[in-house]
Amino acid sequence: MLINCLKKNDELSVKKASHVSNVEIALFIDKIKSNIWQFGILSWLFGITDRSIAAFADGYLSAIEISQLFTASFLFVSWLYLKPEESFNSNDLVPSQYQEYLDRTQANKLQLKKLHMISQEYILPFPYICQIYHLLNLKHLETVHRFSLNNLKILNISHFQTTNIGGIIKFQTILDSPANPLRIWRQPTVEVDLILHTPYTIELSIPVYNQKRIIVIFYAFPLNDSEHHLFIEIYSDLEWPKPLLQIILHFASCLTLFEDLPYLRALDDKNIGRLFNLSRTSNHETALLFKRFVELYGSSGEATKLLEGREEEES
Repeated sequence: MLINCLKKNDELSVKKASHVSNVEIALFIDKIKSNIWQFGILSWLFGITDRSIAAFADGYLSAIEISQLFTASFLFVSWLYLKPEESFNSNDLVPSQYQEYLDRTQANKLQLKKLHMISQEYILPFPYICQIYHLLNLKHLETVHRFSLNNLKILNISHFQTTNIGGIIKFQTILDSPANPLRIWRQPTVEVDLILHTPYTIELSIPVYNQKRIIVIFYAFPLNDSEHHLFIEIYSDLEWPKPLLQIILHFASCLTLFEDLPYLRALDDKNIGRLFNLSRTSNHETALLFKRFVELYGSSGEATKLLEGREEEES
């Protein structure tokens, strides 16, 4: 009996190793193809730039030079459309067995890593509750970020749902200006999701073109009565060159944070803590998620308890 069990365990180990090996090989091949494609983008950009400089050096464009630039540009655009497809997908595995479930989990983790664009980390000299009020108050998108969002407007609240430790709100936004740069990656009118996952975690999910999304995760942790730690993680499945998208997202994130600073300072000066009382919370629909936070954590000194609990975890 023991020998048979050992044989079965050996066979199972071989099957597990085979599963993991196949997954790793497929993912490795995908990575090589993706790296070659990205290197090709840089090569084409260098070639087009070099050819353009040479063509304009004498201040005159000949028919041959125009033809060369047009051909290079056409081939570059064609190369962008040749982005390699993934040969391995986590959905290819059916989790009917434990090892297959592990394979799928591994694939999902790698997929999540692939979608990760940027990370930013700040220690801000404002109370944690100022950041929470700022992130959960929808009106600040129209006022505080009037410049970066180019007068984006909130049309209506389309959905609100409470959870045991947070809530979800969906709202429609519109880009009024035809020159709004956000039109590069999103439709003029979209439904945005704002999710309170935990007292410290808030998600903003923005739809873009062709069912693609940009997801921003905010982690805000109180350090003391006057400081908090802010982490910003951005994910996206946009099929843009990742280095270019990372530069754009870093710039956008820094710009919005720069706009936030005077607003957070003003909240601190106004003693924002008084708003974390249910009787003082606005009933306006744009404040529904903030009101949910106050219901769960703001009244009866819960905001102070969050701070104390965070200090105990760190110690």
